[in-house]
Amino acid sequence: MSVKSMKLSAIAFSLSISSMCVCAQSPGNESKTQAFHESMVVMDTHLDTPALLVQPGFDIMHAHTVDGDFSQVDVPRMDAGGLDGGFWVIYTSQGPVTDEGFKSARDTALLRAMAIHKMVEANPDTFALATNPGDAKAITDEGKKIVYISMENAYPLGEDLSLLETFYKMGLRMVGPVHFKNNQFGDSSTDPNGQQYGGLSPLGEKLVKKANELGIILDGSHAHDELLEAMIRLSKTPVILSHSGTKSVYDHPRNIDDELLKKLVESGGVIHVNAYGSYLTELPSDPERKKAYGELFKQMGNIAEMTAEEVTALKLKRKQIDMEHPAVRATFEDYMAHFLHILKIAGPKHTGVGADWDGGGGVERMMDVAALPLITERLLAEGYTEEDLADIWGNNVLRLLSQAQDYAESLK
Repeated sequence: MSVKSMKLSAIAFSLSISSMCVCAQSPGNESKTQAFHESMVVMDTHLDTPALLVQPGFDIMHAHTVDGDFSQVDVPRMDAGGLDGGFWVIYTSQGPVTDEGFKSARDTALLRAMAIHKMVEANPDTFALATNPGDAKAITDEGKKIVYISMENAYPLGEDLSLLETFYKMGLRMVGPVHFKNNQFGDSSTDPNGQQYGGLSPLGEKLVKKANELGIILDGSHAHDELLEAMIRLSKTPVILSHSGTKSVYDHPRNIDDELLKKLVESGGVIHVNAYGSYLTELPSDPERKKAYGELFKQMGNIAEMTAEEVTALKLKRKQIDMEHPAVRATFEDYMAHFLHILKIAGPKHTGVGADWDGGGGVERMMDVAALPLITERLLAEGYTEEDLADIWGNNVLRLLSQAQDYAESLK
């Protein structure tokens, strides 16, 4: 059986389960949906899975489960969900805005980038590094998984923007200036102390210029609205929201309102819909669960330095917390409410998928990438065309990368 045939069989199994939940289909229509999902280049723009690549005992080539080890992406589940790949994230948490903090974050980011490269190099028949828009289709035609690289939180660059070029040479093609808190580049949407700069800092403006010069897509997810507006205004190429939602469905600082979304669209930008539950809807608070997880996180330290046995013990403690204080999750319908509203405002040429896998994403009935065909099935049922779906799953972000690279080339 060919790689494509095996993948299609996996998707057929996934859809046979999902169709019982979403809508009734005749066997012929179901088969057509499966075949169509398989035919597209299917990408997610925010895969936090590189955080697991450095975790002792985790093997991306082997099947895992959310219940087993909380992971959401591996090759068997990518096959089952028809996920061809996407943007694999170099993530560094926000630390002190000091030289010492910059150095520590830089080292962490470099190790994370190296982990992505090691994943590709160790599995050359499964993964391939992508740096240009045309690479995506070429890689899928070979039956391999697409590995573009992005950076969530530019904090590791410190105040030395030449480091952006270093990461570019390592394959970086997307960068977001901030994460949960303000940093040297500008304001976060969720800093408890509020804004510091009124958008981008002067260094943040230089980051926009440098990214444009290199052909790197700028990512406004996690950014304060004023930072996003500034990036839209200053960037010579369209901006992406790699994993965001809409305030019209749930008014959370991490989401975007319709007015700003329209500005993003008018500038050519794209929003990719997030599946992070607490950004989708109001979830009930559980102080005991929060306290238990807080105590667990204090014990964690650097998970990359733990033994496999220590990691297993840590996960057992986490499972115990979940058993004693069960999580209340957002639903697939909560997720689709955001998706459908965004499509109504932005249109299918400016919408995509960035569920935040292995970074907190996941909703009931769609807790890992094996369930991604649910989205295709639902959007087809809502009347969106096969051309629309092809744009949503891959063409839109590839257009942004093409525009970014064309601009950089025009400067030479």
